[in-house]
Amino acid sequence: MAVDFSRWRPWLFLLEPEHAHALSLRVLGGLNEMPKTRAHLWPHRPSDPRLAQELWGLHFAHPVGLAAGFDKDGQALKSLASVGFAFLELGTVTPRPQPGNPGPRIFRYPQQRAVINRLGFPSQGGSAVADRLAATLPLTVPLGINIGKNRETPLTAAVGDYRALIQQLGPFADYISINVSSPNTPELRRLQDPQSLRPLLQELREARQKLQRQPPLLLKIAPDLAPDEVTALAALAQEPQPLLDGFIATNTTLGRPSDWPHPAEAGGLSGAPLKRRANGIIAQLYRASSGRLPIIGVGGVATAQDVLDKIEAGASLVQLYTALIYEGPDLVQQITDALPELLTDRGVDHLGALVGRRAEHWASLPA
Repeated sequence: MAVDFSRWRPWLFLLEPEHAHALSLRVLGGLNEMPKTRAHLWPHRPSDPRLAQELWGLHFAHPVGLAAGFDKDGQALKSLASVGFAFLELGTVTPRPQPGNPGPRIFRYPQQRAVINRLGFPSQGGSAVADRLAATLPLTVPLGINIGKNRETPLTAAVGDYRALIQQLGPFADYISINVSSPNTPELRRLQDPQSLRPLLQELREARQKLQRQPPLLLKIAPDLAPDEVTALAALAQEPQPLLDGFIATNTTLGRPSDWPHPAEAGGLSGAPLKRRANGIIAQLYRASSGRLPIIGVGGVATAQDVLDKIEAGASLVQLYTALIYEGPDLVQQITDALPELLTDRGVDHLGALVGRRAEHWASLPA
């Protein structure tokens, strides 16, 4: 029988958020080598085959994955796969170990179903993560690895950090997520400018070519981009020699709703308040790229309806994290159980049919 997370949540919420997260990660990490216990805690029910997709040569049993940030150093991957995610993304990993920003740096907002964080890429470093992956893999689901530069690395030298991580972690990844959009590392978002991004991506594609197995390269972008900036990134990705294999949209936002209770709290906002903004970026990106590049949608996913909203906007897959804090690990099964009925309500018999209908819809609109 699955664990009733609602019984434990009040006790976890008595702890400072980062301490509660560390405790949860330690428990999950301890279960990594206990498959029978994991099976008891999260009984496996195969997802409906109508939810399956093939992207980048990878099989995704359903569209719901875990976003980067929960397991930054790959400490609990087997347990997280047992929860029911169709894919996992670890990180952000930096080349050299770093502690991140001073605490406190995570703030819960239960009423708004939101979180603000200003972690700043705390990481055990590429070498430690590579060693752990060598001892952990293979997994039962695809694994993405989210990479970023060290805080002290100047933007002019950032390519070296990303290139080193491609070389070190690329052999373990089913895809690589290039993080140039966290709001918590000073000046990092300047790398989203095409003049800075083009040479970076060219270098990373060359580094990938040297790997025996070459994972897709995805770019994780900010939700605070203007429409012309989104269009420029879509154009850059599709230059005569394509520089990217897809996008992850979006990271956390520096924006705040007009009625936000603590407008002075610095950091990236995630959860329900981000949903509409993220969906808008996904739709802009999809149209600007004519649907040619797969998009993983992130930001405010908490229900099966949220998943379909992102897919109809232009995503092929989705990720969640903040909702996991409030709803617990059973949320993944709840969403995947509800999705087939929502597909039926839309008059389609497979997720791929909904994706096809979306393409026709966008193509019918004036440019």
